[in-house]
Amino acid sequence: MKLSGGVEWALHCCVVLTTAGEPVPAARLAALHDVSPSYLAKQLQALSRAGLVHSVQGKTGGYVLARPAQEVTLLDVVQAVDGADPAFVCTEIRRRGPLGTPPEQCTRQCPIARAMGAADAAWRASLAAVTVADLAASVRDESGPEALPRIGAWLSGGPAS
Repeated sequence: MKLSGGVEWALHCCVVLTTAGEPVPAARLAALHDVSPSYLAKQLQALSRAGLVHSVQGKTGGYVLARPAQEVTLLDVVQAVDGADPAFVCTEIRRRGPLGTPPEQCTRQCPIARAMGAADAAWRASLAAVTVADLAASVRDESGPEALPRIGAWLSGGPAS
């Protein structure tokens, strides 16, 4: 499974938005991650369309998580950015060519489609089992309890240290 780079940026934004006490402008999030503001804006718009973040308009506007972090899964973010289509789509190759299987003999999905479908389901279940809150907890565990509050302070225009 290959995911777009937008998924990574969207996940990072969701994690750091857990620290925000007020809306964070897209430009501030882009500066934090050293990514193009226009590129990041596309990911934030996808998250907004999916109801994962809320866009607040005005002078003090920006983005906030639309739901508690423990209610936003990695699967939610992946589907918001890259779509919900399965990774594999069977085109019934077994029916093609000079030795193709007649359609009336194809009463079940082919073994390849079944195996790929099972793998896709397992991958989605794994992503659905991890939340943005879980990721934030891992950041705290691995980077120290001050890491996310420091980011939150920076996002709100305060000092980073």
